[in-house]
Amino acid sequence: MTTKGELAAEKFAAGFNCAQSVIWAFADELGLDQNQILKLSTGFGGGMGHEQEVCGAVSGGVLALGAKFGRDESGTRDQTNATYQKVQELFARFRERHGTCLCGELLPDCDLGTPAGQQQFKDSGLRDKVCKACVRDAANLTAELLR
Repeated sequence: MTTKGELAAEKFAAGFNCAQSVIWAFADELGLDQNQILKLSTGFGGGMGHEQEVCGAVSGGVLALGAKFGRDESGTRDQTNATYQKVQELFARFRERHGTCLCGELLPDCDLGTPAGQQQFKDSGLRDKVCKACVRDAANLTAELLR
């Protein structure tokens, strides 16, 4: 059986960003349109549009948690609080494995906001060395929290 981490890593290897890859792995299970999810999550890659803030893989997990547990028009504040608890747990578990949830700290000395930094990212293989594991772990951790 293929894990959510493996599915996300395959999507990431196909050229999609970290956030897209993680949320995409859950689209079917959550009843979400795959193409719409890819569009909606595009801006979360590279720590929010290469701003290197919250890791896009973690953001993809947050989106999946919200899709399952989040509050809609008929929901209650309790649903919001329960979702926040799940998100906090995702952050804590990811931080435990990677030391941080911030893209800029996961990729130190690599400024994705510049062409030179993007080239450095490619040349140094950080996509495979760092980001692939983040994608896989964020998806697997999210899967645990969705159960």
